[in-house]
Amino acid sequence: MPSEQQQAESVPSVDSRFQKQLTLWDTVNIIIGIVIGVSIFKVPGLVFGNSGSIEAGFVIWGLGGLLMLAGALCYAELASAIPETGGDYVFLSRTYGDGCGFLFGWAQFIAINPGNIGIMSYVFADYAISFLNASGFEIPAGWSVILAAASVCMLLFLNLLGLMVGKWAQNILTLAKIVGLAAIVVSGIYLGLQGTGETVVEPVRENPDVKLQYGLAMVFVLYAFGGWNDAAFVAAEVKEPGKNIPRALIAGTGGILIIYLLINFAYLWGLGSSRLLQSSTPAAELLGNAWGDHGTQIISLIIMISSLGAINGLIITGSRVNVRLGMDHRFFAALARWNQRVNAPIYSLLSQGVISIVMILLVGTKAGRRLIDAPFTLIQSDFIEWEKYQDGFDTLLVATAPLFWTFFLLTGLSLIILRYTAPQMERPFRVPLYPATPILFCLTCLYMLYATLEYASGLALLGLIPVLIGVPLYWMSRRKPST
Repeated sequence: MPSEQQQAESVPSVDSRFQKQLTLWDTVNIIIGIVIGVSIFKVPGLVFGNSGSIEAGFVIWGLGGLLMLAGALCYAELASAIPETGGDYVFLSRTYGDGCGFLFGWAQFIAINPGNIGIMSYVFADYAISFLNASGFEIPAGWSVILAAASVCMLLFLNLLGLMVGKWAQNILTLAKIVGLAAIVVSGIYLGLQGTGETVVEPVRENPDVKLQYGLAMVFVLYAFGGWNDAAFVAAEVKEPGKNIPRALIAGTGGILIIYLLINFAYLWGLGSSRLLQSSTPAAELLGNAWGDHGTQIISLIIMISSLGAINGLIITGSRVNVRLGMDHRFFAALARWNQRVNAPIYSLLSQGVISIVMILLVGTKAGRRLIDAPFTLIQSDFIEWEKYQDGFDTLLVATAPLFWTFFLLTGLSLIILRYTAPQMERPFRVPLYPATPILFCLTCLYMLYATLEYASGLALLGLIPVLIGVPLYWMSRRKPST
């Protein structure tokens, strides 16, 4: 007779492993929780400044939302046709073969998802220090690394308690985030009615010789919209995935676009265009002007909650990609072990947390950076220009972005390829305006890949080298024989 532990923690079949506990509402919350991280609090001034006018800035925000919707429609078709956990891993494996799927899964496991978790954890840490300092506590700046790692540990612990705990944490954090965003909108309207704002449609550039950079503005916008695709990673745990995944993607992306437009309007109405352009922290300035010192504390708390929501969503979705990696490749079999008692992939969650914390320590400490630099000293001592990047947030973002857009592009192309190679496949949802919609999405990915590679330069190797290690690993860990 199998022991109690063996019964609780096993590697069952694909169908029996995943309990369908995520509703449409839960899935929408995951999308909103991941996408609305910190960009909307930082990049609006950069977007409008590179657009040349308020009208052009809103057009670019709207266009970014439409491009996000185009991608969501592509993922909706793929997820409805292949409603299995793993998202891109499954789509790429079905289209290009197991090797491509493995490289995506390995890249997610070793670089992309831990990097994204690290990015959000640093944002949480910075604003936690700001909040505590504003509350009268003196927290040294060097504590950023400690607080970043602590945020990951806290949310990892909650998810180790099971999917139900993780999803309720996500729903609560997303609700709190929306309340906080509503506070920004209310503050903008309040200041506007007090007469402190300026005309919303005034030009934002007085010097006609200044070169406008619409492409750069779009880079900032698309970064702010990033992360919606992660809902496809948990498709097997969504009730009626053929219907609810497309609905969640469309509702989630549409809701995010509306929220972003409202927030930008609040910034402009409450601060005016000139003050928005001069501020690197428009949300903090807006609430500070409206509510004084309490406003500064409020915005720090809002961004802390927003960051935690993004981290929790990434932990939930990323761990499911690791499960698929373990299901199909024997070297990673431990990642597929599923604890039926709590309905969670314990080893997948733990390994993902450890890698995330290691990344946080490597890029956030001088000792960690020296360790990264060591192999490159044989080639060129300053191969990675650390001074070019402000902190752990910038470093992790720049290092992992090219990988993210490469696989995004391959997934977009897979929809077109599968239309030809598998026409008999049942597709409960079909992309409207095919093939224009997937082509538009693929061109967007191609441009973003070019833009991120140009900016990353040598730092791109920080994400690429671990992924290339996956090539020999694939040949050594071919698909496990079925039992």
